[in-house]
Amino acid sequence: MDIVRTFRASNQLLWSLIGLFLTIGGTFVEAYFTTSPWGWGQHGIKTYSLGVSYQVGAVLLISCLGGKNAGALSQIAYLVLGLTRLPVFAQCSGVICLGQPYFGYLIGFVFGAWVCGLLAFRTPPRLEYLTFSCAFGLLTIHITGLVYLILLYTFGWAGAAAMSLQQAVLNYSLYPLPGQIIIVCAVTVLAYGLRYILFIK
Repeated sequence: MDIVRTFRASNQLLWSLIGLFLTIGGTFVEAYFTTSPWGWGQHGIKTYSLGVSYQVGAVLLISCLGGKNAGALSQIAYLVLGLTRLPVFAQCSGVICLGQPYFGYLIGFVFGAWVCGLLAFRTPPRLEYLTFSCAFGLLTIHITGLVYLILLYTFGWAGAAAMSLQQAVLNYSLYPLPGQIIIVCAVTVLAYGLRYILFIK
């Protein structure tokens, strides 16, 4: 029994580390999509920016593969590294980030990862259920971010005055959402394939 527990703990730790590295890497890589393959012969391969990075995709992917605990732990580690001034956040580092409008969405990674991981392992891997898990995880991230924004502007904490609350909601929730939805679709397909390849049930 102890061997099984040790194996599970080691497995969770491994997925957490993978999730941490994927999140850090995804933070600085902009997401693109290409034109359809059947048009490449005529018009060549053209790429278009989604206006977001792969950061959210990394959060949801690791939750679909490693589960709720590994997903949440990887994001807690990500926040701790960023708040200790390591350059893992896209726009700032250290405790000054706590006053930035987007920080609530980073906190939302913890809750979104946990929710996504919880739902993703309720049944054997099915494409539609993984889609629901990722979508609900993304929704959780945005709800957490919006709550943090409201608190930030209500109490007038430092860093919030650079833009209005309405503009912050547009910048951090509305504008990135279409690109994030496309990433959710891609993550769902990737997670579905990897769950079978890696025998993760």
